[in-house]
Amino acid sequence: MEDYALTQTQTASQVQRNLERFSGAQVDQKVSELVQFLLIKDQKKIPIRRADILKNVIKDYKEVYCEIINRASRTLQQVFGLQLVEIDTKHHIYILVSNLPRLDGENLKQDDRTAKLGLLTVILSFIYMKGNAAKESDVWEMLKKLQVEPGKRHKVFGNVRELVTVEFVQQKYLEYSRMPNTDLAEFQFQWGLRATKETSKMEILHFVAKIQSKDPTAWTSQYNEAAAAEALSHHTSAPGDAGGASRGARRRKQSAWSTSPTGATPRRLVNQQPLGAGASAHAEPSIQGSSGTLPLPS
Repeated sequence: MEDYALTQTQTASQVQRNLERFSGAQVDQKVSELVQFLLIKDQKKIPIRRADILKNVIKDYKEVYCEIINRASRTLQQVFGLQLVEIDTKHHIYILVSNLPRLDGENLKQDDRTAKLGLLTVILSFIYMKGNAAKESDVWEMLKKLQVEPGKRHKVFGNVRELVTVEFVQQKYLEYSRMPNTDLAEFQFQWGLRATKETSKMEILHFVAKIQSKDPTAWTSQYNEAAAAEALSHHTSAPGDAGGASRGARRRKQSAWSTSPTGATPRRLVNQQPLGAGASAHAEPSIQGSSGTLPLPS
């Protein structure tokens, strides 16, 4: 039977007292286990029961269940582009729904496609918001703040450094090259040809705006660049052109997204809590991670 405490409203002081019973490392470990459990369930498209979460993951940590699931939800949103949605409030059944901008991901392995697409989208967003090129060291630092260590084997991604510098590069999602005009051998990442075909700067900007709960126009230079690219794409797609027709069909698929004061919101999601709500529209643009904020150029 589910613990009665899960149905009770806890005050901030009660939550803090419960958290003090466990070390930060213990709670972080449970968050990591829950994220992996949810991702595995999502791969098989199996609805997730809260009872199974309690039995298989939470176990003796029921008193901090709400804190664990909240942190796991933030990680799923910010690293993997997934929203944890409760579809049955009586029996507490959840599913994961993708928040990612369009990326076909046809070249990714099916068994870990969702997770890798999420990580790839975060990297593409970081590169674009950095001015279309990001130093390798900056990318690694950004991933560390999202608790994805490039030097350590990740339980979901495996060898992160190899995934980013080899697999994503070979698949043409990323370009990895030595930075010009530098004395030391520094490398940088840029969008690869496949990325430019499967998504757009505007879609990526909407993704960032969604996370930040802002309008895409909050980033003036990035928005103007993305809008110019959109206009050029429509201008070069002549009527009757096969490529233009294909691109037009893909653009129509974006109708599932609506632009709101908080950015691009999938209409199919309901009762979604935007992250960073209440943040100042004039604050420094950033992508929020589960363990920090990643500043990006305005």
